[in-house]
Amino acid sequence: MNNSISVLVIGAGPAGMMAAGIAADAGKNTVLLERNSRVGRKLLITGKGRCNLTNACEIPELIAHIPSNGRFLYSAFHHFSSQDTICFFEEQGVPTKIERGNRVFPQSDKAVDVVDAMYRFVKKSGCKLLHGRAKSLIIEENSIKGVVTEEGKKIFADSVIIACGGVSYPGTGSTGDGYELAKQAGHTIVTPTPSLVPIVSQESWCKKLQGLSLRNVSIKVRNKKQGKVIYQDFGEMLFTHFGLSGPIILSASAHMRPMESGCFEIEIDLKPALSIEQLDKRLQRDFAQFSNRDFSNSLGELLPKKLIPIVVELSQITAETKCNQITREKRLEFAYLLKHLIVTVKEFRPVTEAIVTAGGVDISEINPKTMESKKIQGLYFAGEVMDIDAYTGGFNLQIAFSTGWIAGKSASGGS
Repeated sequence: MNNSISVLVIGAGPAGMMAAGIAADAGKNTVLLERNSRVGRKLLITGKGRCNLTNACEIPELIAHIPSNGRFLYSAFHHFSSQDTICFFEEQGVPTKIERGNRVFPQSDKAVDVVDAMYRFVKKSGCKLLHGRAKSLIIEENSIKGVVTEEGKKIFADSVIIACGGVSYPGTGSTGDGYELAKQAGHTIVTPTPSLVPIVSQESWCKKLQGLSLRNVSIKVRNKKQGKVIYQDFGEMLFTHFGLSGPIILSASAHMRPMESGCFEIEIDLKPALSIEQLDKRLQRDFAQFSNRDFSNSLGELLPKKLIPIVVELSQITAETKCNQITREKRLEFAYLLKHLIVTVKEFRPVTEAIVTAGGVDISEINPKTMESKKIQGLYFAGEVMDIDAYTGGFNLQIAFSTGWIAGKSASGGS
C-alpha cells in the first residue's frame, strides 16, 4: 500500500462501513480493512435475517434503551439520529417500514438488502476495500501512524478507526481483535460479557417445552437479593433445550448484571390480558363445560398443548382429577400459577451466543464528540468495540451507524 492513506477503517460491519463511506465521501483517501471474504456478515443474520436497522424514536428514548453509558451517545445521536438512518437507507434504495415498538425494517424483510446498500455506499464514495486482518498498531509519539497486518504488511495512515466489533458471534469475525488493538494503545478494556443473550434455567421442565414459542405473554424479572422487580416486558418468548430465549428474554438479560446463579428469577404471566378474577371465571366456565373430564384434558382451549402437562404437574392437582372435583382453593391456586410461572436463572449462555457484547473499550477514554482516543492522536473507535450496548429493537445498530458516522466525519477532518 502507498503512504497516502488518510483514513484506515478496521472492520466492515455497520459501524465500519458507515465510517469508511463518510470519510471517503469527504474526499479523503480511505481504505476499509476486512478479514472476512465478504462485508457485513453479522449484519446478515440480525433480526432473524430481516435486519431491524434502527428504532424510530426520539433521542431521549434512544438513550433510555441503552442500559450502560447511554449519555455518552448524546452527541453522536444528535449528529446522526434514527431519522437520519431511515433517510440514509431510503437514499441508498432501501425503503423501510415501521413495525410494533417503532422497530424499523427494510420493506423487503431482507438483511442482505441492507448489507448490499452499505457496500454500494462504500464503493460509490471511492473507498478501497482491502482483505486482511490487523494485528498491531503503529504508534509514534502518542500518534497513530497505521497498522501491521497478520501477514506483516505495514499500512500507513493519518487516522485509524477501530470498528471490528466485540466477541459475540465469532463465526462472523467478531473475535475481540479490537480489544487487543485498543490495549496496545494503552486503553482500558471493561471485561466483555454477554448481553442480549438466552438464559439457562435451573428448572429442568423448561427442556420439555423445547421449541414452544409463546406470543403475547408478559414477564417480570426479579432480583431476589434486592427483593424487587428490575425489568418487565410484553411480547414473544421461546422455550429451548437449555432454558429461555426470544425477544423479551434477550432484552431482559441486559438487566441481569452482574450475573449470579440463582440471583434472578423470571415470572411469566401466560394470560396478561386477564386479571386473576377474570381468569378464575374463565376456569370456572371451562371446568363446568368439561365437568366430567380429567383436569389434564380440560385445558386445550386455554393453553398450548405442549404446555399443559407441565402446568398440570406444577399445579399439584392430579392429572386424572375430574374438573367437578377441583376445589375453589385449588382452582384459584392454578389461576395464580398461570399468571406467576417462575423460572430461576442459572446463568447466561456463552458470550459467543449473545447478540451483542457488553463491555469493551472504556468510554471515559474516548471523546464522545469525535470518537477519538484521548490517549492516541488520530485513533478512533466506532460500534460494539466500545463499552456500550442496548436492548433489542434496532438500538444497537443505531449506535453502530451514529458512532460510525461521527468517527468517519471526525477522522476526515469534518465536524
